[in-house]
Amino acid sequence: MSGIENALKDAMTIEGALGAALVDVGSGMALGTLGHAADLDLALAAAGSTDVVRATLRAVELQGRTGETMEDILSTLTHQYHLIRPLTSTGGHGLFLYLVLDRTRANLALARHHARRIESELTV
Repeated sequence: MSGIENALKDAMTIEGALGAALVDVGSGMALGTLGHAADLDLALAAAGSTDVVRATLRAVELQGRTGETMEDILSTLTHQYHLIRPLTSTGGHGLFLYLVLDRTRANLALARHHARRIESELTV
């Protein structure tokens, strides 16, 4: 099993996880997806989230905050959380982990902690 598959399977063990994708920031393409929500197109959501990541990185750059790194981005919807974790470790540079969580079942603090651990263990 590849590092990507392991990372996605691990992400799906997060309480409330509906879907997960590992996405290339440069192309917007999902390197892998895993999920079970019928109304969720992970490849499309991942591609759209690439624009969010790029815009946030650009805003940080424009503010001159060169010494800071983006830890994550959270979008809160009525029934879901969408958590984006840019991967800065050597195994995942240029990628981000995209998580869709059921808002009624997910614990954001634990999900963020889990995403950090996945990043630290990922080998691509």
